[in-house]
Amino acid sequence: MAADGTGVVVTGATVARLARGVRLREDPVRGQTVLLAPERALALDEIAVAIVKALDGDRDLDTIAADFARQFEAPKDQVLADVIAFIREFSDRRLLEIVR
Repeated sequence: MAADGTGVVVTGATVARLARGVRLREDPVRGQTVLLAPERALALDEIAVAIVKALDGDRDLDTIAADFARQFEAPKDQVLADVIAFIREFSDRRLLEIVR
């Protein structure tokens, strides 16, 4: 549990992946990418899609953030903070699981 009493502890060393039963799919009807989970679907924006695609269950968030920082020419610390916030929210929703 995180220090604030919510969710799990997520740091740059965290490794995450899609939770069991959750899939990333293109929705041709709506023209957007969605996360499909049992009995629910969540539309994602481009940034969320990029983060989810990077979550391979092997690379830690620090490595992923460094890759995004180079790709988007953004400060790594800010990118890492944004990725960590995303992982916390989506793991709390049980759409992602923490590998380690």
